[in-house]
Amino acid sequence: MKGVITAAGLGTRMLPATKSQPKEMLPVAKKPVIQYIVEELEQAGIRDILIITGKNKRAIEDHFDKDPILLADLKQKNKVVQIRDLEALENLNIHIFYVRQAVPTGLADAVYKAKEFVNDEEFVVALGDTIIDSLNKPIHLSRLIDFHNEANALCTLSAERIPIEQCNRYGIMDIEEFKGKPTPKAFNDKYLVKDLIEKPSQEEAPSNLAICGRYVFNPEIFDYIEKVAVGKGGEKQLTDAIRLSRETGQIAALQLAESERRYDTGSFSLYAKAFVDFSLKDEEIGPELREHLKKLKL
Repeated sequence: MKGVITAAGLGTRMLPATKSQPKEMLPVAKKPVIQYIVEELEQAGIRDILIITGKNKRAIEDHFDKDPILLADLKQKNKVVQIRDLEALENLNIHIFYVRQAVPTGLADAVYKAKEFVNDEEFVVALGDTIIDSLNKPIHLSRLIDFHNEANALCTLSAERIPIEQCNRYGIMDIEEFKGKPTPKAFNDKYLVKDLIEKPSQEEAPSNLAICGRYVFNPEIFDYIEKVAVGKGGEKQLTDAIRLSRETGQIAALQLAESERRYDTGSFSLYAKAFVDFSLKDEEIGPELREHLKKLKL
């Protein structure tokens, strides 16, 4: 299975930090956001990854290029930690490809640019500003792929329970329980999706289960993206294409387990939370940061 990472958005919510660099390259602890996502895909067994980029996104390509001159300099200076981290990045068992979305005309349009790359196969889509942190194995993305096959779905969505008052920020699912093979109690939140409502009010929301940045698609989804009309802001919405796909296929959803957490880094407040959480978990910077936070008596 191939993977697609969408990273073509302008990142206007993160200005001025994103004026000249991609929001996907902002650091979370010691790595940029997009590196966590690439590593997640690799852990799920995905080797071929297409990154959809756009204006001012060249830094993403540079980041994943090998840099023998830098590595040689680090070795000469015996920078052990930096050598370890750089080699871990450069030795990922993946092949990365790029295509540009010159005009940001919506998530559906970005995904459509992967059509030739996918080549009539099932594929994964990951949003480039969303990290899914899985504490246990199998990781969430691996479980999502397995459930896609179990449910025989055309589209399978990663889902998260959110506070009902936040439903107007997300695509919300109208669901029914999936009756499949028994699974461990910690991993038993599987659903079929009857409908999707984009950013409903609390009164309109059929549930508090929201799409959270990971998808598995059959290639037929491209047929429905072609049918989607341009909507608000001159963009094509991926949610609309998924809703249309109910004509011929089944939509499934897998809820994040308690050991799995979504980090949306698309706003400063959410980004700050991700930075702190991942920094605290880092074996080198975590202890010092923890002591600093104690001194602040927050």
